[in-house]
Amino acid sequence: MTATATSKRVIVTGQVQGVFFRDTCRQTAAAHGVRGWVRNLPDGSVEAVFEGEPEAVDALVEWAHEGPPAAFVDEVRVTEQEPQGHDTFQVRATPPPGNGG
Repeated sequence: MTATATSKRVIVTGQVQGVFFRDTCRQTAAAHGVRGWVRNLPDGSVEAVFEGEPEAVDALVEWAHEGPPAAFVDEVRVTEQEPQGHDTFQVRATPPPGNGG
């Protein structure tokens, strides 16, 4: 990770589960050299953390506004955060209801 790395957490709402959002996100992140993770949330939204070079992270945030072809994205909430030093991009399990993380 370089000193210029950035990290953004996104919450994507809409029809974003059951449409290959997480796997397509993983593939897109790998293509851009972005690290972090993505998971479904119990409320039907998708949460992701994108970490890497600012331009690559911004590309993933832009991608999240569209998602894969079968998705219908209503809203993307973006929060900047300190990089955590992720070294891969993972698809994580859905947390139990009421356990935000």
